[in-house]
Amino acid sequence: MTADGHFQVPQPTNEPVRSYSPSDPHRKSLKSRLAELTDARTEVPMQIGGERRWGASRGDIRAPHRHELAIAEYAVGGAKDIDDAISAALAARKMWAATSFQERAAVLLRAAALLAGPWRDSINAATMLGQSKTVHQAEIDAACETIDFWRYNAYFGDQLLRNQPSNDGTAWNRLEYRPLEGFIFAVSPFNFTSIAGNLPTAPMLTEISEKVLHHRELAGIHFTGSTEVFQNMWREVGQNIDRYRTYPRLVGETGGKDFVMAHESADADALRTALIRGAFEYQGQKCSAASRAYIPQSMWKAMKHDLVDLVDAIPQGDVADFRNFMGAVIDGRAYANHMNAIEYARKQESAKVIAGGKGDDKVGWFIRPTVIETTDPDFKLLREELFGPILTVYPYADGKFDETLDLCDRTSPYGLTGAVFARDRQAIRKASEKLVNAAGNFYINDKPTGAVVGLQPFGGARASGTNDKAGSFLNLIRWVSPRVIKETYAPATDHRYPFMEDDHERGAL
Repeated sequence: MTADGHFQVPQPTNEPVRSYSPSDPHRKSLKSRLAELTDARTEVPMQIGGERRWGASRGDIRAPHRHELAIAEYAVGGAKDIDDAISAALAARKMWAATSFQERAAVLLRAAALLAGPWRDSINAATMLGQSKTVHQAEIDAACETIDFWRYNAYFGDQLLRNQPSNDGTAWNRLEYRPLEGFIFAVSPFNFTSIAGNLPTAPMLTEISEKVLHHRELAGIHFTGSTEVFQNMWREVGQNIDRYRTYPRLVGETGGKDFVMAHESADADALRTALIRGAFEYQGQKCSAASRAYIPQSMWKAMKHDLVDLVDAIPQGDVADFRNFMGAVIDGRAYANHMNAIEYARKQESAKVIAGGKGDDKVGWFIRPTVIETTDPDFKLLREELFGPILTVYPYADGKFDETLDLCDRTSPYGLTGAVFARDRQAIRKASEKLVNAAGNFYINDKPTGAVVGLQPFGGARASGTNDKAGSFLNLIRWVSPRVIKETYAPATDHRYPFMEDDHERGAL
């Protein structure tokens, strides 16, 4: 027996962000869970077709701020695990496709409710330990953004199904949304729990890709990571295009060299706050982090001293201490790369390290928030992505706002996020027009980080990705294959058309 009904997914509201201030009752329970996970050695096996597996070998997950602390052990898969995962995905596709939309939506909505409630402390504590995020950064990512993704995607899916073609009375036209024919290869980054659909590890990525990208049933790739890796994947897909059953969908969110552009009318206090938060929250390890700034020379001269003092005073350390604003960078390789970049800047006549610039790797991978001032508009650190706590400032000549907009637009190959600070409306309009392709997420008088699901759909173009806007219905469309159905009420029974009638016959009639 089947029961029908017109179901409607509730319109979501964004999950409120908990403050975890001393007066917040949730602070105590989170600290307790954080202590439990610190002392536990959590097991992270693979999940393939509902089966827990440990694969060919195991590896340690260590806390970046205490690199001697092994907080978890994860499974490293082998060739057979990859093959079995593909087979399991293809088998699950049939079952999932046969499941009604309301049942699928119910799974997402229930998971969101559990994450908002009993799972919240665990996901936040694990994120703090594994990624060295402060409690606020863990809360807005691991808890709130994941909850928002699940709730909004269920809602967007419902709205998508309601989008149907018109009818003219002779037929019933319908539009259905089929799953892609094959499996999706999802590659997630280290820096956002909310993006992590799986746990690929760097040593395994090449082996996985070799199998996946040559598989006939590959239907799509959803990638978040470096521009170079995504370009290599795209190139490999192109070379294998005749192997596939269908053209794979490629969705990528890659690098960024995100800017803050200040006009002479900008509010200096707001600008200073945005630079500190935008560049140094989560140690600058966000693809949207502010990493280059263009500030009028007179304004820079007036605000530079205060900015340096505030940056040098930023508290940094173990994220279990809620007084800290920053933790550690993710690992030793990142630490070395960032310290090399700082050392490079020190050796250049056109640049000067004016804040931070120091690192300490004895306990964790700690790099002080660093501000570099340069007189070279084409300075290397204004062009290349670093993914760390390094902000490069180019003070431009007063009165050269228009020219500096052009400079900002052409300096970097990326186009992810950017911000303009101004109180002059004409300056805001001009920046928005000239930088129209420089950022997929453009902020006016705000830092270039912190996009919220459903409010500011996220993504950029140029070398930053395919701009498919996670957190909106636009992203969902990439993962369905529409089919139009036309059901005619009274089909034609004569193949001949009226224009074929003879003129004499028509006159006789």
